[in-house]
Amino acid sequence: MRRSNARKINPNVKVNGVNNNNQRMELGKFNYRVNRSSNRSPNRANSKSNIVCYGFIVFVVAFICYIVVFSSYVRFTVKRKYGIVIDGGSTGTRIHVFEYEVRNGGVPVYDFGDKGLVSMRVNPGLSAYAEEPEKVEQSLGRLVEFGKGNVPKEYWSETEIRLMATAGMRLLDLGDQEKILEVCRGVLRDSGFKFKDDWASVISGSDEGLYAWVIANYALGTLGSDPLQTTGIIELGGASAQVTFVSNEPMPPEYSRTIKFRNFTYRIYSHSLLQFGQNAAFDLLLESLVARGQHQAPQSVKLMDPCSPRGYTHNLSSLKLSPSSFAERTRHISSLYPSGNFSECRSASLSLLQKDKESCSYKSCYIGSTFMPKLQGNFLATENFFYTSKFFGLPPKAFLSDLVVAGKSFCEEDWSRLKSKHPSLHEEDLHRYCFSSAYILALLHDSLGIALDDDRIGYANQVENIPLDWALGAFILQSTAELDKEHSGWFANMFRSEAIFLHLLIRRKDQSGSAASAKNLCTLCCLVPRASDAILRRREINLMGQLK
Repeated sequence: MRRSNARKINPNVKVNGVNNNNQRMELGKFNYRVNRSSNRSPNRANSKSNIVCYGFIVFVVAFICYIVVFSSYVRFTVKRKYGIVIDGGSTGTRIHVFEYEVRNGGVPVYDFGDKGLVSMRVNPGLSAYAEEPEKVEQSLGRLVEFGKGNVPKEYWSETEIRLMATAGMRLLDLGDQEKILEVCRGVLRDSGFKFKDDWASVISGSDEGLYAWVIANYALGTLGSDPLQTTGIIELGGASAQVTFVSNEPMPPEYSRTIKFRNFTYRIYSHSLLQFGQNAAFDLLLESLVARGQHQAPQSVKLMDPCSPRGYTHNLSSLKLSPSSFAERTRHISSLYPSGNFSECRSASLSLLQKDKESCSYKSCYIGSTFMPKLQGNFLATENFFYTSKFFGLPPKAFLSDLVVAGKSFCEEDWSRLKSKHPSLHEEDLHRYCFSSAYILALLHDSLGIALDDDRIGYANQVENIPLDWALGAFILQSTAELDKEHSGWFANMFRSEAIFLHLLIRRKDQSGSAASAKNLCTLCCLVPRASDAILRRREINLMGQLK
């Protein structure tokens, strides 16, 4: 502070022989240097820091405004998309054509009703072409033409087409599988749809069960909620059976799958029981009867077949035996004698399911030597479980005890009377309901330990208008994964890039000495990655809301 009584200098007076004008010039120089020094004072430094801070605040606000405007624009955009999944099953090949919308910048909205899903099936399954794989081209070509007829031409090049073969193909040698798949790939490459060679494959039984679990819980509205509220799936296909459910028991890695939805992590047991599907198991049972007769002395032996109604005539040529073994066994057996005994059929089925159980190396093996934790929660029994219960007129939540009564009555009925009661059914299909009812009891009750009066099991093939088809679950997972790549990746990276850039500038400012301003700015900049995470979480929640 300048003192008020400071002595004034007369410019015309010399001091110590020096003119006051010169002295003032020197003082001016000195004062100028003092002024420069004052620029480094804390007040001026804080002023500069505030300017920088305010500049960044304006930048961040402008950036957020841009995002708000952009997201508002995206929120009202709706993009139409298509997808195709071909299910290469054991008894037939089916194409599913999906039409869906993408809203809110990447949220898929599915319609698995008549408007959003059309399907077509051809027989036989892909595995039937093992001897003549080139014939697959004609069968698959029919499905591709169906797909083209249900996808507008302008969408062909962006519509993904995938072929996933299941248990029938898994039963073939790898060489035979590859020959059939290569023919399929050639057809799909020329289809006009978007295709990559690895999109035609034989999927594992574990994947098949997992996809079925996804679509079931999607349809029930439990996907993305508490794992304890989810529903397990037990499928009975033609060549295999799948068991999939959430379990909190320790599991070997080969039986365990992990899925994350929203804030929940699902530890899922998923396993496929190859050759324990309804048709494959029935063939195994008949083959075991044929093998048993091979060791008996008489040239003509009547073997009791408890799984066929009385009066039914077997055609041994329908057995899937190798040519050498078939010729060997038909020399010893002229026929199988149907006895129609439900209890004995159930016992024979259980023997199949428990084969090799003595080789179990785990704490619990409910079926053969296969690891399986204790069943937890509710279950949906699908495919042949459903078809069997529907045939017998049972309600969706029927007890297993109801199936015992219905199956026993059917097995003990005379074959001629059964045909007259069900004239519209193919004889081969009608014949197998005796075995299927007994086999279901042996599988669910005798092997898996489900009580006869347990109400945790529901028999269904769809929930409301949504088919419980594993191919739909596969489509959900694959389409959402692709959308995440297209939308979430660039959106999150944009946020994170800005956050990193601002953080680096904050560190520079912090090192310059303005800790307080850097701290305030850091608080603001931390909102950017938080906003990114919040938007991503909101997108996921929106997706789960659509799933419900």
